[in-house]
Amino acid sequence: MKVATIAPTFIPARRANTLQVMKMTQAFANLGNEVRLAVPEVSGDTWEGDRSWSSLSDHYGLDNQFPIAWLPSSPRLRKYDYAWYAVRWARKWNADVIFTRLPQAAAIAANLGQITILEVHDCPQGTMGPMLFRMFLRGRGARRLVVISKVLAMDLRTGFGSPEVPPFTQVIPDGVDLARYTNLPEPFESRRELIGNFKLLDDKLETLFLAERFTAGYTGHLYPGRGISLILELAQRLPEMNFLIVGGDPLDVNRVRRRVVEHKLQNVTLTGFVPNSDLPRYQSACDVLLMPYQRQVSASSGGDISRYLSPMKLFEYLACGRAICSSDLPVLSEVLSSDIAILLQPDDVNAWVAALHELSGDPLRRKDLASRAQRAAGDYSWENRARQILAGIQEGNPE
Repeated sequence: MKVATIAPTFIPARRANTLQVMKMTQAFANLGNEVRLAVPEVSGDTWEGDRSWSSLSDHYGLDNQFPIAWLPSSPRLRKYDYAWYAVRWARKWNADVIFTRLPQAAAIAANLGQITILEVHDCPQGTMGPMLFRMFLRGRGARRLVVISKVLAMDLRTGFGSPEVPPFTQVIPDGVDLARYTNLPEPFESRRELIGNFKLLDDKLETLFLAERFTAGYTGHLYPGRGISLILELAQRLPEMNFLIVGGDPLDVNRVRRRVVEHKLQNVTLTGFVPNSDLPRYQSACDVLLMPYQRQVSASSGGDISRYLSPMKLFEYLACGRAICSSDLPVLSEVLSSDIAILLQPDDVNAWVAALHELSGDPLRRKDLASRAQRAAGDYSWENRARQILAGIQEGNPE
């Protein structure tokens, strides 16, 4: 099958949606499909990297190369021009299926009769968002709607009249590269290997990251609502533990670093951005992985995504084979349970402190949680996700 993926924003970038689109394109290819990816040429974002395949593969953790086309996109046209160019590019290639998270492209393609899959991670916003979503639903080429949580499927049905059940609507959480999480070293060995990569916060404060010390870690962006303030409070309450914070844009890293210096937290290490290809090494250095989402969670755009989120770190944590402490948010319970993670109220610092104390003193409990989590991760490979999305896609319009 010829699958044309239309990216919603420029690549390379540090946004999670670009990582997801690259992983999904590779997964489609790994299933034996012929794939091509379209990317907007111009963007107002502040960071661009090398477009060479070696750089992209390192940045996104990719193994198999696929063709990428950069297509014109004028910022003042809000990607409508890019959407048209991308759909025309896919049809010229005689794509069997278009897969996209860009509503402009989905609306155009579906109304031209092109078999189209739209993936959404939030309810349509603003004036044009709902209009484009309804245009997609009415298009004769609209074949599948992919959503990342059950509650999002329910809200789309209530607010926009979309079908809530398969085969048209598929509820499929995000995924993970399982192969990257095989044969990882034990936490102590990973820490010994990584210590040389860590930089001091500044000349006045030395970070005492000790390989033999129990380590709790977080990977991902540092936007508001991700629980970084909670982690810093835990570090203050538990000075005998390492706290490893991996990821974040430079401005956010500097903001957190200032707080670390201000409170003289010698047990906190911030690495800044780490390429996806290296991420398992850092996650494996932790005895416990933290997911302290708050009740409101900001996306890169600033909007609140706490009701619908399906964080990729969740599936990476599961695959890593480490104990997990997570906020007990309703949407996360679609994947997590108390059998595979310790679930805590996001604002109960005492409960988080108690959980880390318990886990630090009970290696058998950590091992049990880790093995259960790793078994659960087997259901969430990117290839499994791609297989579900494409199943029966060419068999005619769903009833």
